[in-house]
Formats: sequence, structure tokens, C-alpha cells
Amino acid sequence: MQTNSDTILDAEDRSVNVGALITLISIFFFWGFVAASNDILIPVFKKALHLSQLESQLISFAFYVAYTVGSILYFVISSVIKKDILNAIGYRNGLALGLVISAIGTLLFIPASNNASFILLISGLFIVGLGFSLQQIAANPLAIQMGDPSKGNIRLSLAGGINNVGTTIGPVIVSFAIFGGMSHGDTTLNLQAVKIPYLILGAAFIIAAVVFKFSSVPDHIGDQKEKKQVSILETLKHPQVLLGMIAIFLYVGVEVATASNLPEFMKQKLGTPENGVAPFVSLFWASLMIGRWTSAAGVFNLNEKQKSVMGIVLPFVAFGIFLMVNLIAGADIAKFYPYFGIVIILIIADKISQGNPAKQLLIYSFLGIIALITGIFASGLVSVFAFISVGLFCSTLWPCIFTLGIAGLGEKTNTASSLLIMMIMGGGFISTAQGALASNKLLGIQHSYWVGVVCFLYLAFYAYRMKELHRMAANEK
Repeated sequence: MQTNSDTILDAEDRSVNVGALITLISIFFFWGFVAASNDILIPVFKKALHLSQLESQLISFAFYVAYTVGSILYFVISSVIKKDILNAIGYRNGLALGLVISAIGTLLFIPASNNASFILLISGLFIVGLGFSLQQIAANPLAIQMGDPSKGNIRLSLAGGINNVGTTIGPVIVSFAIFGGMSHGDTTLNLQAVKIPYLILGAAFIIAAVVFKFSSVPDHIGDQKEKKQVSILETLKHPQVLLGMIAIFLYVGVEVATASNLPEFMKQKLGTPENGVAPFVSLFWASLMIGRWTSAAGVFNLNEKQKSVMGIVLPFVAFGIFLMVNLIAGADIAKFYPYFGIVIILIIADKISQGNPAKQLLIYSFLGIIALITGIFASGLVSVFAFISVGLFCSTLWPCIFTLGIAGLGEKTNTASSLLIMMIMGGGFISTAQGALASNKLLGIQHSYWVGVVCFLYLAFYAYRMKELHRMAANEK
């Protein structure tokens, strides 16, 4: 029997093993570190290898399309063995295998940096992404099912907060490795140094794989009498899955495209050099941490008043972490103080949403639209902060969409999860599309952000549609 110290109690008094949950969400750190660090690699390799903005976005494309390839391989292998892979080998083995694959990808950073090879760089990121796809297929439904599934979005927000510790420090560490600093000094590009943080990360992947292999993370979810591979077509008959796939594609797309095109926007409109964008990229990804920590207050065994206080304190603690990391790195943090005001807007929005995934998705989508339109028509740091605040309003969209997308699917959960993970490729396609439209012959870098507005409009529709589906389901009971 578990003691109170061993569990976290959600709103339905359903216990979660704390040790297992902490071990599981640690893997989210790695995803964040690599994803955010790509936004530093983009301007670096663009300058070093004389790439166009469209070509530089292939870094994001290679990394995110790997999720799609990984999901397709998951389906193919499951069909061949006539069993769902994770049910066959266990979730712990699946997580460990995914980490080993990602570790292999980091090895390619050695020849990539030694030879200044763009092909080897994106190949390494592709293999890292392949490993991440298997990890994501396993970890997301596990986090949702380790407690009351209706509150799964809150646990995913907590996991996302850990993810964004990685996204906050990733750009700082990689920028230091390449430039020896973030916002001062020259902009000499040391591509040899690119391999150092990624090789350290690869070693961490191997250590984590061993930890997961022998951890207390659940090895299966759901009814284990059902072991066969579920038909994709059967799963797609559920409207929340197909609509959720499009939502994941566009959500990841707007998140990645906003961040990956930010360095070019700041270079063109503010004259910011390559080594000066890291604090701003770090703030974008820290914004996701701020938003997720705000929402994650609901996962703990606290009364309503305590949760309310935590919902105010945690976002400012997260913002403080960003300021501390960048202060240590030598950045001028005073220019980021106005961002406190935008954080307050987020806190108010979180209170209004009351943790309801469909309601939160709808509110945050409209705030994202407002932020992007402000950035498109403003100038200077106002436009920069407006674009960066998209990170705040994207912060909890993943857990909201994922929770809504696999709700009530039972044995179809793994198949639905892999279908949703497949659509992470939106990060590559949308960012590449925006990079193409950023050409001065087309929309230009600032107006290319209309792409994100379109993405948020669909997400608002998805939230509304899910509310309607849930209302009809409730009426039928």
C-alpha cells in the first residue's frame, strides 16, 4: 500500500506514484533541449554555410518529419508482428529503445561539425527525432493514464514544464558552446564546438535508457487481455482523432515556426546578430515553461485556495528561472522586465479556463491570434515580445489537444497516440512554409507570421468542436 508521501492526488482522489511520474516526465527535458537548441543552429549554419532562409528551415523540417517517419515505422512493425509494439515489448523497453536511437543520432554531430556538413547535421537531428517519436508515443498516454484521465492534461502540463526547463537552458548552453557567450563579443562561428553539448546529451540518453529499463514506470496501460494491433481505420472513425491530428500538426507548426523564424526577424528588423538572439529564443521556450507551470498547479494534493496561490506563484518562479539563467550567462535582463505584464495576462486566462482542456484551448488560441497580429503590425521590442508571447499561449495546447484526442479510446489509445505523434511533422512543414513566405518577394519576414494566425484559427475551431462532441455524448448518456 502506498503512503501519502508516495502519491499525488488529483481532483478525483486517484493516486499517482510520485517516483514513477517524476521518472517518466524527466524524459520530457531531453525533447525540449534539442527542440529549442535547433533555433540556435538555424542562424549559425545559415551564416556559416550561406543558406537561404528556406534552406535553413530544413533543420526544423528534418527533425520534426522524423516523428512522422517514426510513427509510420511503428505502424508497419506492429502490423508485421501483429501486435502493438509497446504492448509487445513493454513501455519501459520502448522508452529505453527510443533513447538509444536518439543517442546514435548525436554521434553524427562529430563528422557534421568537423566537416561543416549540413547533410550530416540534419541526418543526425533526423535520427534523434526518430528516437523521440517512440518516446513520445509511449510517454504521453502513460502520463495521461497515471491518474484520472480527465485530468491528464494537467499532468502533461507538469511534464511540459520539465520539458521547458530543457528549452530554456538549451539555447543558452548551445550558444555558449558556439560563441563563448550570448549577447556580447564577436560572432565568430565555432562549428567544432557544436558537437560538445550534443555528445554530452547523447551520453545522458544512454544513462536515462538504463534508468527507464529498471524504473517503476508502468510497463502497460489498459486491459492487457487485448494485445492485438488495432486498425488505423477503426481508430480514425473517432472524430476527435482525425481532427486532433490536424490540430497537433498546426499547433506544433505555429510553435516551431514562430521560434525558428524569430532570429531572422530580429536580424532584419532590429539588426540583432546571431549571438544576440539566444536570450530571446530562450524566453520564447521559457514562456512555454511559464504557461505549463501555471496550469500544473492543479496536479498537486492542495485545496482550492492553495492551488490558486500556486497558480500565481509558479509562473513568476518560472520567469525568475529564465532571468537567473540569462543573468548568469551575461545577458542584460532589464529589457525583459516588461514581459511581466504579459505573464499576468496568462495567469488571468488560466483562471478563466479552470483547467478545462477544451475551454483552455479556445481561450489560448484567441490570445495567440492577438499576439501574432500585434507582432505583425508593431515594431521594435514590442513586436519581438508579441511574437515571443505566442510561447505562453502555446504552452498548454499540446496536453489539451492530446487529452481530447485520445479521450475514451480504450485499446485504441496507443494507435491514436502514434497517429497524433505522427503529426508533429507540422513543426517542419509549417516552419518551412513560413520560411518560404518570408522572402521579400512574397510576404516578407514580418508578415509571414500570418501563417500562425491561420493555425490558431483552426485550433479555436477544434476546441469548439470538441466541446460540442462532449456535450452530445453527455446528452446521449
